[in-house]
Amino acid sequence: MAQNGVAGAVGAGLSGAAAKTVLAVACAAQFMVVLDISVVNIALPSLRDALRFDETSQQWVVNAYALTFAGFLLLGGRLADSFGHRRIFLTGLVLFSGASLVGGLAGSATLLVVARAAQGLGAAVLAPATLTILTTSFSEGRARTQALAMWTAVGVAGGTAGNLAGGALTEYLSWRATLLINVPIGAVVAVLTVRHVVADRPGAVRPRLDVTGAVLATAGLGGLAFGVAEAADAGWSAPSAVAGLMIGSVLLAAFAAVEARWAASPLIPLRLFTIRSVSVGNVAMLLAGACLNPMWFFLTLSMQNALAYSPARTGLAFLPHTVVTVVVGALATPWLMRHVDGRILIAVGSLLAAAGFWWQSHLAVQSSYLAGILGPAVVFSIGSGLLNTPITTAVTSGVPTPDAGAASGLMNTTKQVGGALGLAVLVTVATGPGTGPAAQLDAYNRAFSAIAVIMVAVAVVALALPTRRDRQ
Repeated sequence: MAQNGVAGAVGAGLSGAAAKTVLAVACAAQFMVVLDISVVNIALPSLRDALRFDETSQQWVVNAYALTFAGFLLLGGRLADSFGHRRIFLTGLVLFSGASLVGGLAGSATLLVVARAAQGLGAAVLAPATLTILTTSFSEGRARTQALAMWTAVGVAGGTAGNLAGGALTEYLSWRATLLINVPIGAVVAVLTVRHVVADRPGAVRPRLDVTGAVLATAGLGGLAFGVAEAADAGWSAPSAVAGLMIGSVLLAAFAAVEARWAASPLIPLRLFTIRSVSVGNVAMLLAGACLNPMWFFLTLSMQNALAYSPARTGLAFLPHTVVTVVVGALATPWLMRHVDGRILIAVGSLLAAAGFWWQSHLAVQSSYLAGILGPAVVFSIGSGLLNTPITTAVTSGVPTPDAGAASGLMNTTKQVGGALGLAVLVTVATGPGTGPAAQLDAYNRAFSAIAVIMVAVAVVALALPTRRDRQ
């Protein structure tokens, strides 16, 4: 029997109602983390004007969260393994909700970015615990696939709720409400966790935590993102851009050395990369994250800055994106995974997404919603729905139970790193002369063209995954 209470109880025959409670709590936390990303995206133009961000620096409202999230996710996974999933889950929940309160009350751009970074730290502690609870509670095969499909679908639904709520809150209250809304949600989830989730027992031997590795990873990724962002403003040869890229590279090299030689309990056990589904799957996840996460950023700016949509209308415009992704991801994909090789689903989904993003890159100021937003959304959302669950399943399959937290953290890290660095690079692609709606839209369209190319690369990488089909 597994040592932790949740996994052990499920493995011993936890009742259907109790299993559903475990799934509900994990999904609720994932919903909140994703809600926060999309809520802030819709509010970007408003908070930019209120706190005087410029066109390039506003990306740090997104990237401060994403980079801290990515850098500490692996440590968060190890914390869950070492100190107990429920305890770490609650710790992350409190930190995330408290940072949301500070961000919602921030009076300066600097304080907001710092609060967003603190939110990312809380999310890094919280998110791996949600996925680890699922992967240790449900055995590989149909049961885990259905749980992961629900977890993925709820995460996507968080994007929809964030878009809708973000638009309404920004337009009718304030951009501050988009952060403050996390406080009551966090309180409700905390109460449900304390009352209904069984406290688990961590292992008797607790490995030393690799805090040095986590700091080096976060600082290195931040340096790279800063260097790319500076290149968008001043060019790739600018001293600030070169310094950021060099410092980031050196710190990441130091991180690799610490993990390989000195860390008593490395954040990334090198043995994970001997599992082909994990190593290849994380490459695909990195590239997909570089597309699917920044997509919300550029679509928001396209609709509000170029097409003059209000925040509320922008939120409603995003509804079909998520509805299609959820329906395909939660209903069609689990069934398809029992009949079709997972790598084929990822490749087909990636190519469909590429076609949708290529269509999106042809948006014009005079485009109607039907042809300019809805049409591309249906195509790339079907593709996204097809590939999300198979990738998540691939990178968490074949992993020994003691490494489940590390594998979950690695997957989330890869996705967030891809999103943060992808956004930083795509902002340089979307930087150009002119400030009018047509010029801005041309810049955003270049970003969507680049996203389409990257999605084709995801399809190619997917073919290197091992053959996999769920057991009937």
